Amino acid sequence: MATVSNAMRHLRCPRQLARPQWRQHAWKLPAPLFIRTLKTATTHDDATAADLMESVQMPYQGVTHARTVPATPSYFSRQPQFNDLYIRISNLLTRYHHLPTVAPSEAPQVPWTKLGEMRAQMGEPIKAMHYQKVIRVAKRLNLIEPSLRPVEVKAALQEFARDINPFLNMPNPITVDKFGRAVGVGKRKASTARAFVVEGSGEVLVNGRPLNEAFGRVHDRESAVWALTATERLDKYNVWVLVQGGGTTGQAEAITLAVAKALVAHEPALKTALRKAGCITRDPRTVERKKHGHVKARKMPAWVKR
Repeated sequence: MATVSNAMRHLRCPRQLARPQWRQHAWKLPAPLFIRTLKTATTHDDATAADLMESVQMPYQGVTHARTVPATPSYFSRQPQFNDLYIRISNLLTRYHHLPTVAPSEAPQVPWTKLGEMRAQMGEPIKAMHYQKVIRVAKRLNLIEPSLRPVEVKAALQEFARDINPFLNMPNPITVDKFGRAVGVGKRKASTARAFVVEGSGEVLVNGRPLNEAFGRVHDRESAVWALTATERLDKYNVWVLVQGGGTTGQAEAITLAVAKALVAHEPALKTALRKAGCITRDPRTVERKKHGHVKARKMPAWVKR
C-alpha cells in the first residue's frame, strides 16, 4: 500500500506544476473612441452665440505665468495691520513735520490707547517697543498747531485715542481722617509702601520694627525719611509704614513717595518743596532683567566650564 500511495503522489506533482502559477486577469476592451463632428452650416442661434463670445473679452489671454499680488506690502509680515498703521502715520509725519508746533503742556490732551487695547483691537502680538515707537510718532503729530492741523492728521490721531473723557479721570485727593491720619501710597520698582502719617514726636516704624532694624544701610534709612528731612518735619510727625515686595533700596524709595503724599495732605503748602526735593514724582525706572547665560543683565561670565 505504501508503494501505491507514493506512486500516486508522484503522479499528482507533475499535474500541479503544469497548472499556471498566477491568476489570469480578464482583459477588458478599451472604451470606444468618439469623434466630435463640427457643423458646417450655422443657424441663427449659433450666429448669435458667436457674436456674444466675440463681444466678451477674455482676461489674461496670452499670460503664461501669474501670481496674486497682495494688497499691502505688510501682507507677509507677522503684524500686517500694525505695520500698515506705522507706515501710514510715519508718512504723515514726514509730510507735515515742517508745520509749527506748540509746547507739550499746550497740546490737546489725548487719552492714548493702551498696549493691551491695541492688541485686542488688531488681534496681533504687538511688541511693547513697537507700540512705543508708534505712540512717539503720534505724540509728535499731536504737537502740531491745532488751527493748522490737516484733516488727515486729525483722523489718524483718532485711531490712537480711547473713547473716554480725559478730564473726568481725576486723582482722588488724600484727606486726613477723624484720627488725624493721612494715608499715602508709594511704589518703586517691585516695592509697594503704605504710609500712615500723624502728628507726633518723630517715631518711625516699618512693618512694626524701628527704622534702624528695618534697614541696615544708612542710605536706605535716609531715603525712607527724606520727605520729612527735606521739609524739616522729622520731629513733628509719627510714621507707620507697611511695605512689601522688592529689595531694601526699592522699599526705602517707595516709603519716600508714600510719606510725601501723606505729608501734603497735612500741609498742602509743602508740595513745592517736596517736588524740588524729588519726593512727589514717582521714579519709573526699572531694573533690566537677567539674561540666560549671563551673570547679570549684561555681565558675562569670566570663563565657561566645558
